[in-house]
Amino acid sequence: MIFKVIGAIGLLFITYGVITKKAILRNIVFIIGGLALLIYSSYLKDPVFIPLQIIFTIASIYELYILTKK
Repeated sequence: MIFKVIGAIGLLFITYGVITKKAILRNIVFIIGGLALLIYSSYLKDPVFIPLQIIFTIASIYELYILTKK
């Protein structure tokens, strides 16, 4: 049950990230949501969902790094 809640929270964070206009906040929210969904996908042992979440989270971290570097 706890992993489903973590997955739902991750989904809510990513949804909020999609609708927010602030780039830095969007990436922070994407990172949190991506990590939450990574935890959930690891629980499911899904071989497609796990790499997807790793790539998504790394891309969000990289974009946040680029934005804060400016």
